[in-house]
Amino acid sequence: MPTASAKSQSAKVANAGPRNVDEYFAGIPEPARSTLHQMRATIRSATPPGATETISYRIPAFKYNGPLLCYAAFSNHCSLFPTAAVIAAFKKELKGFTTSKGTIQFPVDKPLPAALIKKLVKARVAQKVQKKQR
Repeated sequence: MPTASAKSQSAKVANAGPRNVDEYFAGIPEPARSTLHQMRATIRSATPPGATETISYRIPAFKYNGPLLCYAAFSNHCSLFPTAAVIAAFKKELKGFTTSKGTIQFPVDKPLPAALIKKLVKARVAQKVQKKQR
């Protein structure tokens, strides 16, 4: 029978979340996984060469001069977390999508708006570059 410390260690491992982006994707069922792969490719195409991928808050994230943005899959949508300022700047273009202060939801049963996502990512990169120049 496992000891209390073995059970505790087992619980920590189970609650640790994914160690990398590929591990995160492996745990996502279809159709959300396909939508999230498209989102990842779209984000990558709009980030500078120095941007890196990581896991932050147990979800995939991109870093560029610090945190850039996060994205994640849920049962019926994929979310992009580009910051409240980016969402506010694109409020008109985001009509028709569910948004909150820092999140945009894209339904998995509809085509992903790649051109819009690229604009959002480029706006977020511009924020980071502008902030670094101060």
